[in-house]
Amino acid sequence: MCRVDTYGFPRTSAKSITVVKGCKTGDLVKALVNIGKKPGTHAGRASVRKSGSFNIKAEAGTIHGIAWKHCSLLQRADGYNYYRGDSVSSST
Repeated sequence: MCRVDTYGFPRTSAKSITVVKGCKTGDLVKALVNIGKKPGTHAGRASVRKSGSFNIKAEAGTIHGIAWKHCSLLQRADGYNYYRGDSVSSST
């Protein structure tokens, strides 16, 4: 898959592989960071970088530059929307 011009010829190169250290963009990950500028437990959607660090989009906001060593995979990005938390109940 790549961009094409008005005549249908490739304009750019094909997309690169998006899997880095076993995770890909959209996976649900949990990061346990003990030291550094961002200590704590962070859970949310990951967006991967080629360098091996992740951005984690959590409920509190986006945490930039978490190393892949601190992350563990909770759920693969398989096309469905998953979220963490209590179940939603309807009041009738």
